[in-house]
Amino acid sequence: MKLSGFADEASVDINKQIKVIKELGWEYISLRTIGDKNIHDISDKEFDEVYGLIDQNGLKVAEFGTLIGSWSKTIHSDWTVTKDEIDRCIPRMLKLNVKMARVMSYGQESWGDDQKVSERVVRLRHIVERFEDAGLIAVHENCMNYGGLSADHTLRLIEEIPNLKLVFDTGNPVSQIDRSKTEPAPWQDVFAFYNAVKDHVIHYHIKDVQRNISKTQYVYPGEGLGYIKEILRDLIKRNYQGILAIEPHMGKVFHENFKSVDEDRECQIFIEYGHKLEHLIKSLG
Repeated sequence: MKLSGFADEASVDINKQIKVIKELGWEYISLRTIGDKNIHDISDKEFDEVYGLIDQNGLKVAEFGTLIGSWSKTIHSDWTVTKDEIDRCIPRMLKLNVKMARVMSYGQESWGDDQKVSERVVRLRHIVERFEDAGLIAVHENCMNYGGLSADHTLRLIEEIPNLKLVFDTGNPVSQIDRSKTEPAPWQDVFAFYNAVKDHVIHYHIKDVQRNISKTQYVYPGEGLGYIKEILRDLIKRNYQGILAIEPHMGKVFHENFKSVDEDRECQIFIEYGHKLEHLIKSLG
């Protein structure tokens, strides 16, 4: 297993993102936010600077954490926005030799409303095919999107788009209701979700969560309800050779508190999170 991380949760400054990854001694970084924009939305000049810094520091990019089909958009959003994001994303991935783009299946409709599945499938199929045509892979994440409603909803997407590959986030199911169940629906079971979809997963995002009455609390790996130890044991047993990317959500959650509160602390949390995951993997053999 190789390790990476969304270092924008340490800093949105690319220099500091590179610094925390190098302090961890990792060769991979997951790119998402640079400054106040996504990697596919920064200017060409800014991208060239990012490219130069990545190259100079001998790092590899594990993935682009794109906004393509993200939970922040609905299926009613302007389709040209998505197509334009793909157009900007692909050449940048090719230049950086990045194989995976994290995508989603658009934000969830209110429960009980029509989820517009057929339109989601049409759009997601187009997204997958555009990346495939460029020799790249669009990996769908189980987040606050249609596929994140339950394992069954993700499998419905796989049924409709057999070449769809997944990135599995260990923390996201903890704070979501299992919408494949009748009301009152239970919380999602992370390990059951994982086991249902794992044959289609080629990449992992590592976050861990405790579920409190008022809000979710993000914790270090192995300390929450994300079944991280169990998933890691299974990955070791299955000889998984891919990448695990940390997304701590402990110091800074990029889509919530975008501005830094205490960047030194955020960087230290990120580094400590990475070390704790390393130690956990080592302890599991």
